[in-house]
Formats: sequence, C-alpha cells, structure tokens
Amino acid sequence: MKYSRQRESILQYLRSATCHPTAEDIYHHIQTDNPNISLGTVYRNLTLLSDLGQIQKISTLDGPDRFDGNFLPHYHFVCRECGKVQDLEMDALDHINLLAAHNFAGTIEGHVTHFFGKCPDCTMKDVIK
Repeated sequence: MKYSRQRESILQYLRSATCHPTAEDIYHHIQTDNPNISLGTVYRNLTLLSDLGQIQKISTLDGPDRFDGNFLPHYHFVCRECGKVQDLEMDALDHINLLAAHNFAGTIEGHVTHFFGKCPDCTMKDVIK
C-alpha cells in the first residue's frame, strides 16, 4: 500500500483520541493540517484502515459510525439517547466464542460486542426531570 500523508494524519488522530469520533469529526480535526483534504477522502481512508484492521469501525443503531484507534480487543457502550460511545473497562468475554461454537459446525474466530443503554449523563438528566 502506498504511503499517504492524509491517511497517516487520520491514523495519528484516532490513535490519540479517546472520544470515538465520527468521520465528520475527524475531517474537521485534521483539516487544519490538511486544508486540501475532502470528506470523501476521509471516508475512503477510514474504510481502508478499518478493512486492514488498523482501526475499529463502531456501527451505532441510530447515528453515524464512530471510529476507534485502539485496535486491541475491548468493549464499547453506546448511549441510545445522546449517541456517545465509551470504552467499557471489563474482563474479556472470550468464553462467548466457546458458547457460540458449541452448536456451530464452522470455526468461530472472534466476536464484537456493544452494550446499549443510557450513559451516566443522560441517566442524570432523567433523574433531574
């Protein structure tokens, strides 16, 4: 794969970000250093980086996809109210692979798990109402 300064900027930003930004968030952030970059270029590079396993694409149910530069196995929480995506600090659920493989003739190689609900901020808003 040919080197791309724009792709490297996207990757560096995602590796330093903990907020799980959208493609538009990434575009606005890196546009300062890459004024000629287009939103389409950001989307194409995010797809490529995701396909190569260098970043994670987090599909939410109602909002835009989010991206994570932390490619190590971990779990996410997606708030159904505000759309915020957060890393969950928890033990690995590797036993799910064994449970799934129990009645499956193929080979289970991994899993992706997202938890959904209301984040602490949205929960507090409901309490205050």
